[in-house]
Amino acid sequence: MTQHTNESPVPTAESRGRVAQDTGLAFAALRHRDFRPYFVTTMLSMMADNIEHVVSYWVIFEIFHSPILAGFAVVSHWLPFLLLSWYFGGLADRFDYRRIIQASQLMYMGVSVAWAILIMTDSLEMWHAAVLLVVHGLAGTLWSPGSQLILHNLVGPEHLQSAVRLNATGRQLGVLLGPAVGGALMLLLGPYVALLVNTLIYLPLTVWLQTVPYAGRRPEGVNARRFSWTTALRTLREGNHIVVSMVCLAGVASFFIGTAFQAQMPEFAHDLGTDGMGYGYAALLAANGAGAVVGGLLLEGKGMLAANARTAVLLATLWCITLGAFSAVSIYPLALVLLFIAGILNLSFMSMTQTLVQLNAPAALRGRFIGLYIMCAQGLKTFSGITVGVVGGYIGIHWSLGLSAAVVFVLMISLFALVFRADKANPSIETGGLQVGAGTSGS
Repeated sequence: MTQHTNESPVPTAESRGRVAQDTGLAFAALRHRDFRPYFVTTMLSMMADNIEHVVSYWVIFEIFHSPILAGFAVVSHWLPFLLLSWYFGGLADRFDYRRIIQASQLMYMGVSVAWAILIMTDSLEMWHAAVLLVVHGLAGTLWSPGSQLILHNLVGPEHLQSAVRLNATGRQLGVLLGPAVGGALMLLLGPYVALLVNTLIYLPLTVWLQTVPYAGRRPEGVNARRFSWTTALRTLREGNHIVVSMVCLAGVASFFIGTAFQAQMPEFAHDLGTDGMGYGYAALLAANGAGAVVGGLLLEGKGMLAANARTAVLLATLWCITLGAFSAVSIYPLALVLLFIAGILNLSFMSMTQTLVQLNAPAALRGRFIGLYIMCAQGLKTFSGITVGVVGGYIGIHWSLGLSAAVVFVLMISLFALVFRADKANPSIETGGLQVGAGTSGS
């Protein structure tokens, strides 16, 4: 099999028509032989990530009973995305994606083994936990850019949106399965044995990457660029209006709302009159993720919603309206439905924005643009704990989520107007919702 790289010639008019035509295929990415094992093994690794969260957070609570350490666990997870995603995206531009992903998986495995040893020997101290939480966050940040960039090599530009959407769906499935599998392993085997078993779940992706023939290629001139915040902003200016608007969209949604409302779900459950920390609370917590999984499968099965900047902004606008409605309702079944719909909308617009950034980024800087995107889409969630959580402590979480959704709504309307004007001024940027003149070779 021929090895592919990041570069490809500019598509001809005939090939552009084929790209637009092929995007309507159901589960298009799964037609590529090498994407199928990648989808499954990535889902398993994400499940292992969440299994470790379940076990380690329970151990932290049992041993230390420290709300500060629990808060640090959240910060240590998202802050590396904010500070280092662009840097790790630059590494993905320079080095083989496969080796970078494998390095992240080895870090994950090392953290699980370290947790297991410290728990087994009854020697876990607070500073140990803090260090392991930081390393876990760094592993996730290192994993993210390469895990997206390799999709180009696996499916090519024709089915990139399908690959991004299915990859996001698989990761959401891993997030959903992780707590259930982690809880079962902990009950059956105990915490440290569960963590040792969890280490093995990371192996399929790590081993498979040894067999797949795709690798990234270091573009000319990348080594000469220094890694700094100044050059990060300079890199953003090198993107067209589609790239800039999609990065801004993801950043706004993450900064003001993100996933902070999930951390407040116990209070929402209480206010909705459910059974405390029982099934009613669990259903609320799972509804958003279940919506993302079901929505991803439905959209892929129908080949719906081709990547388009205006569609992405519209979906994000509907998402914040849905969450605003959730913050105001007092009927439990309606709240479940709204969270489920919000999950569908969130997966739809986030996968679409990510696809557009990948398709429109200059090939030599694609990793850095993906890093910038991840920095905004994931890292800025660090501050959503303030806009929804801290502010909610003063005015109530229903008001804080509702006001955050209102702010996002206003900004989305403004962004839609800017994108609409830019599209009219630059009609050649997109063809059939997909970018012309960038991409990779197909499979």
